[in-house]
Amino acid sequence: MDPYIGKLLDDRYEILDVLGTGGMAVVYRAYCHRLNRYVAVKILKGELAADQDLRRRFHDESQSVAMLSHPNIVAVYDVSQVDDREFIVMELIDGITLKQYINKRGGCLNWRESLHFTTQILQALKHAHSRGIIHRDIKPQNVMVLRDGSVKVTDFGIARSTNSQATMTQDAIGSVHYISPEQAKGSHIDARSDIYSAGVVLYEMLTGRLPFEGDNPVSVAIQHINSIPVSPRELNPDVPVGIEQIAMKAMAPTPDRRYRSAEDMLNDLDAFRRNPEIDFGYFQPGVLAPDEDEPTMIIRKSSAPSSRSYDPDATVREPARRRAAVSAGARFQQEEPEYEDDDYEDDYDEEEAERRKNRIFIGVTAGVAALLIIVFAVLWFTVFSKMLKPKETITVPNYVGYTLEDAEKALEEDENLSAHFTVRVGEFKPDETVEKGLVISQTPEGDTKVNVDDSEKTEILLVISSGPEEEEPEEFEMEDYTNQDYRLALSKLQAQLIVVTVESQFSDTVKEGMVISTNPAAGAKLKAGDKVTITYSNGPENKEVKMTSLLGLTEEDARNAIAAMKLTLKSVSSEYSGEYPEGRVCYQSIPRDITVSGGSEISIKISLGPKPSEKPEPPANTDTPDKPPVTPVAPLTKTTFVVSLPDDRTADSVVEIYVNGVLLAHKNVPSSESEFSVTYEGTINSYSVKVDGSDYPDYDIINNG
Repeated sequence: MDPYIGKLLDDRYEILDVLGTGGMAVVYRAYCHRLNRYVAVKILKGELAADQDLRRRFHDESQSVAMLSHPNIVAVYDVSQVDDREFIVMELIDGITLKQYINKRGGCLNWRESLHFTTQILQALKHAHSRGIIHRDIKPQNVMVLRDGSVKVTDFGIARSTNSQATMTQDAIGSVHYISPEQAKGSHIDARSDIYSAGVVLYEMLTGRLPFEGDNPVSVAIQHINSIPVSPRELNPDVPVGIEQIAMKAMAPTPDRRYRSAEDMLNDLDAFRRNPEIDFGYFQPGVLAPDEDEPTMIIRKSSAPSSRSYDPDATVREPARRRAAVSAGARFQQEEPEYEDDDYEDDYDEEEAERRKNRIFIGVTAGVAALLIIVFAVLWFTVFSKMLKPKETITVPNYVGYTLEDAEKALEEDENLSAHFTVRVGEFKPDETVEKGLVISQTPEGDTKVNVDDSEKTEILLVISSGPEEEEPEEFEMEDYTNQDYRLALSKLQAQLIVVTVESQFSDTVKEGMVISTNPAAGAKLKAGDKVTITYSNGPENKEVKMTSLLGLTEEDARNAIAAMKLTLKSVSSEYSGEYPEGRVCYQSIPRDITVSGGSEISIKISLGPKPSEKPEPPANTDTPDKPPVTPVAPLTKTTFVVSLPDDRTADSVVEIYVNGVLLAHKNVPSSESEFSVTYEGTINSYSVKVDGSDYPDYDIINNG
């Protein structure tokens, strides 16, 4: 059992359960009793808490991160200690990590989604960098995707201030698959290290794979330092040139070749968004700027590059597979003997020269052959194998001679067929030989084979007989189907040989499943074969609502309030309560000020009054460490508190009103306002008023009866 679950930190944060565990800390879901909201509490792990230097910098850096305020960064509310361990209180995010989102989408995102998420990550980094904070651990696991598609960067656990001279250790810190080369080497880092990691995240979203992988963290870190990844377009040909160039420039091995700031990378992303066909002209793999030219280099025979050497200051780093080829060529060149000009004619050996040429020719031929074999193998496993792999097929059911109802029923009863097909009326057609209402033909034809597509069902369009052709189809008037069950309207119209299309939309006024409108409208003239569109209601859209207090209300008033918020009343029960009079709500399952989705279930309890064996205690007049001072008053049914504030205030004031030991109101009153009021319904046994955390005497109480 986790020792912190159920514990109350700082007399306000009640730990509820574990949300996740990271390398440095454990994150819990908690409830703040002071502000009546759910939060996330991150507590430093025990083995790290023993490091005094780490604890000190964890606290200092957390204070710095708490100053960040940006819609794409998780807000930090508080920093404190428990059991000699540091903890941070942050906003609780309702969403999933970007890593989970990528996995749900099959491991790879299209370039539009990649652009959308990368832009928001960089906006968060731009804000943090402007405040002197370097994240140092940008990865999909530290980016939360919310329901509305926005993202929030989390986990500044190893972030540090650029103004701080302290270093955690000479060892590399961060997630090895997303780490920058300088971070892997333990060298000096700056904002460009975060840009490198953001480039790796963009690369992963575009290609569905990491740029470097290995059997252990050390091998991956070495690849970041010594290798260059395969270009995204080699792995995913659908990636546009512009966004590939942005990713590769962000991942340039030398910091000076990367974007100078998050803002510079954002500018390129914005240019690409406006013109997806753009070509920035960045040279790969070293990634030169568009206006730079690769300098001319002279390679002498005596200093040919070794396959084991690498110059970190070189303009261009070649991938390992290319360096091997260069080294082979260098070895052939090194075998050529040096001659002095005066002795050249005398020492020249034609046979030796011919053998040397043959060796070079054989080496080049073998290299080309090996390259062709590798290219063919890659194409075979990535392209040709998929093209040649036989696709799974399924036989189309034959519904010729069926009625529409019989065809729908037969399809519904066969689970395998209903998973891959749907039926719909394509048209009504007169036919002398086929009875009215029976299927004449269908597309695709019955008993033929079609490819199985798990992502989309195949639609079978039916041509249904309207009977012998008449000179002029009989006209009839369109009924008014408004507020009727759409299935009844569909059945009636199809019985009259009308081709019906069904659509749906949310509606706050029309019940779910009922017709909102038809096109054409009621009263229009129709005949067999005409087309009608029915639009029916999906019910009200489940928008988010903020829960209000139901405590002290009658059951009827509570039911009305729940209905007004478009919530579902799950249950009503009773219990004894010495705080609320009989017949009043004394408990609600969703606390006040909590935001929930429309349609959410809520339970309430109605007070039976105090237990018969209990006598009411006199109101308390003394303060307690965990409750504000209370003042006894006579029981009232509806009371308004009016707090008057000084007119000459230069700063905002925080007003808190407690009733019966529970926070009734918490309001930040601007300096431009001099009065704040709030009304409470129910019996009041005690109350107190505080302004900026201190007892405040200047208020009035109005009894409204």
